[in-house]
Amino acid sequence: MVVEDSATVRMLLCHIIDRDPRLQLAAVCVSAEEALESIEVVAPDIISMDIRLPGMDGLEATRRIMSTHPTPIVVIADAVHDSAFSIALNALKAGALTVLEKPAGPAAEAYESAAKHIATQFYIMSQVSVIRRRASSPASDDNDRTTPGARFGGANLVAIAASTGGPPALAAVLGGLPANFPAPILVVQHMGGPFMEGFAAWLNDQTPLSVSIAKDRETPIAGRVYVAPGDRHLSLGPGGVLRITAEAPMASQRPAANVLFQSLARTAGAKAIGILLTGMGEDGARGLLEMREAGACTIAEDETTAVVYGMPAAAARMGAATIRLPLDAIAPRLIQLIAVERT
Repeated sequence: MVVEDSATVRMLLCHIIDRDPRLQLAAVCVSAEEALESIEVVAPDIISMDIRLPGMDGLEATRRIMSTHPTPIVVIADAVHDSAFSIALNALKAGALTVLEKPAGPAAEAYESAAKHIATQFYIMSQVSVIRRRASSPASDDNDRTTPGARFGGANLVAIAASTGGPPALAAVLGGLPANFPAPILVVQHMGGPFMEGFAAWLNDQTPLSVSIAKDRETPIAGRVYVAPGDRHLSLGPGGVLRITAEAPMASQRPAANVLFQSLARTAGAKAIGILLTGMGEDGARGLLEMREAGACTIAEDETTAVVYGMPAAAARMGAATIRLPLDAIAPRLIQLIAVERT
């Protein structure tokens, strides 16, 4: 189901869907109200949701759909840092899976690659289960056998990686940390490059910590969050400085969680904590294992709260996670670990 009030964008999305054999256009709606009226009859596998709609906006539509007819929703937004993009990210908090950039016309140089990316994302996201999940609870003994600080000493750096479902998960973890958190935090989020500035600005509003796009050769300081820039790898170099590079994607990802985690295994060892959150695929699992083997504390989000239990599941299979925790338990455990390690 396409929900889009712009005739031009609507036509482009319909064209992208119609020409892909994996997809079938179920319905086209020009308003959120029309979509809400149609969803029970149409029962789409996935919804392409505009944010700026006449009447009810895409955020409120997402909230209502997820409360009454949970359905995979892909938000279509302009890749600019403005109120509309903030609304798009808030739609992710309300249950939408990801945000994609509105397609340019067929005359645009990158149209073909952009169209293929949109169609592939629609197909992939249509496979995601978005049934209501039970409320998270403290991790069981099977998931967490560690005593905070018992085996990990002196950590002074945190790295977090996420993909599908990542923005609200990152907001939950970072929002649970105090402004005087005594360590810098490095973040990799799989998201379209043009969105990253706006994403960092949005994330800055979700946490007491200061969030910014990481810069090459910057020295990270405590209480700040450094987000990998769009289409660039983030790593920790010798001397503890950040490195931003345009090296080839790793497993089709740039930035890649594995690049970040592997750099911490090499340069920080037991001084780092690695956290792998929700996401499709296996990016980050191998790097998290290398961190654990280097003596670091490693945490994977538990299946009970992960929007997509792909990346954390891969980490669990590899034995890369020292601890598995539901989302709402990660920030408190992080505070415990850092506090105990610094006493």
